Amino acid sequence: MGENHNLTARCKDGSEIAVEIGISPMRLDDKRYVVATIADITERSAIEQELQIAATAFDSHEAMLVTDSQGDILRVNDAFTKVTGYSREEVIGKNPNILQSGRHSADFYHDMWERINQDGCWQGEIWDRRKNGEVYPKWATITSVSDKNGQVSNYVSIFSDISSVKKAQDQILELAYYDPLTGLPNRRRLVEYLERAMVESKRSNMFGALMFIDLDNFKIINDTLGHEQGDVLLKEVANRLTTALREVDIVARLGGDEFVVILHELESDGNRAMQYARHIGENLIRILAKPHILEGRSYVCTGSLGITMYYGNEVSIDEIFRSSDVAMYEAKKRGRNSLRFFDPEMQASLEKRSQMESDLRIALKKKQFVLYFQKQVDNEGRIIGMEALVRWAHPERGMISPSEFIPVCEDSGLIVPVGHWILTESCRTLSQWQQHDSMKHLKLAVNISIKEFMQDDFVSQVNLLVDEYGVHSDRLELEITESMAHDDLDALIEKMHQLKKTGISIAMDDFGTGYSSLSYLKKLPVDIIKIDRSFVDDLGVNANNESIVKTIAKVGESFGMDVLAEGVETEEQFRLLIEYGYKQFQGYYFGKPMTADKFEEEFQSIPRREK
Repeated sequence: MGENHNLTARCKDGSEIAVEIGISPMRLDDKRYVVATIADITERSAIEQELQIAATAFDSHEAMLVTDSQGDILRVNDAFTKVTGYSREEVIGKNPNILQSGRHSADFYHDMWERINQDGCWQGEIWDRRKNGEVYPKWATITSVSDKNGQVSNYVSIFSDISSVKKAQDQILELAYYDPLTGLPNRRRLVEYLERAMVESKRSNMFGALMFIDLDNFKIINDTLGHEQGDVLLKEVANRLTTALREVDIVARLGGDEFVVILHELESDGNRAMQYARHIGENLIRILAKPHILEGRSYVCTGSLGITMYYGNEVSIDEIFRSSDVAMYEAKKRGRNSLRFFDPEMQASLEKRSQMESDLRIALKKKQFVLYFQKQVDNEGRIIGMEALVRWAHPERGMISPSEFIPVCEDSGLIVPVGHWILTESCRTLSQWQQHDSMKHLKLAVNISIKEFMQDDFVSQVNLLVDEYGVHSDRLELEITESMAHDDLDALIEKMHQLKKTGISIAMDDFGTGYSSLSYLKKLPVDIIKIDRSFVDDLGVNANNESIVKTIAKVGESFGMDVLAEGVETEEQFRLLIEYGYKQFQGYYFGKPMTADKFEEEFQSIPRREK
């Protein structure tokens, strides 16, 4: 019987090869011989070694799967079944997409396969789903295998479950960026959030605010009840702040009893943004002042707030932090349980505005408002109507212009009751004029705020006043501003039609200063267009203004609307406007606003031929 032996032989050139030596006995002519054969098995040996290595690798601790060129699974190893929860029988012949978690978009897989087809390999993190439905992260390498003709014959995927790695990363991130007691972002994370918020503020052209909050008398509670109860209070404060704010806002804890809030993208107007920040701050103060139940007893721990407004990234983060901190300590000096803005001018403006709002409420109760009236004339200077203009007779400051207090009324919502008072007094005055034969032809124009106009009962309130004072509705004219037509156009048009059914006329005030559009002007049941005074000011000087003034006159004529020019102050303006086709005018050239009594006295003295 022969024997085979695998040996390594050295060639003449010094290289080594693997050989197989076969030794077998042989009998020839009654003589016994030994026959030896030598075969070069270097290539076969290498193939066998590679197969052995591959088999060992396939049974390694990393999960593996092999597919054919169409992507159908041919083979998986034990680690695959352990990680995924699927048995071999459940996946052989299936596409690996049965493992997909649904977290990745189609674009993700498209880019992955594009890389595999281009480079022959892809490596990265994928979220997959186990058989039991659990979604988990894995690190995978997918390689294409080509045959001797260069055509893809198989795909091999090797992957490992990195859930524990991700968890450790999250824990590290949590320790690095979040407060372990409250779970809120810490200073490091807060700075990143603020940097991003400032960049977004610049992009959106909207103001933001940083708010420093320090708890009042926290140290006393902490020292009296112990740190454990102090921690309970801090966690409750964190919860109250987070719950009270918008999702876009950020609450962070700097340590101790200091919290910071980022108010994100408040308003594009500085005053409105400040009002919004104040409103939020005052709400937080109220929430913080609610009692805490600690060890079965009620404790109150208020907060002092300091606020700094920011716009874009023009000011450094350090300066914003410092300003808010200073404002917070200023709030503590002022008695605690309050807020302060850092900017002295803004703080002064806020206090003035807040005081004015308070005074306006008193003015309503004490009837401190007064109506003035300004003439509206035709092209021969004859009075055809009046516009009602409100003034505030402040007991200490004297007469206050509407340009100063109406914006506060708008922001505070007081414009609705103030507007109702103006409309009521206007109807009462118009009723008195109707008692005089010489004045009963006069129209009275009343400005209406969008907030007032869009009240559900506005039309019924107007009708009630008209009936109560016996006003001829065709002598009442309600003025709306051009910008109002860009709120709820359908609702606006519906209300205008309801008013016009009673005979009331509608005027569009300040025409040309908003987003003028002939398409919506055509839809609105407007009787009169009032061209803004800014176009009249430069008549005879600015050719562009003259062109606009002429065009508006033609627009009104083509739409069957009257056109009134406001702000006429000189004879030259009056003459040019007549030349351009205007027939109604208003401005200081014809007289300044006056009280009802003075107007009646003056009107009665006008010779009959000028009526």
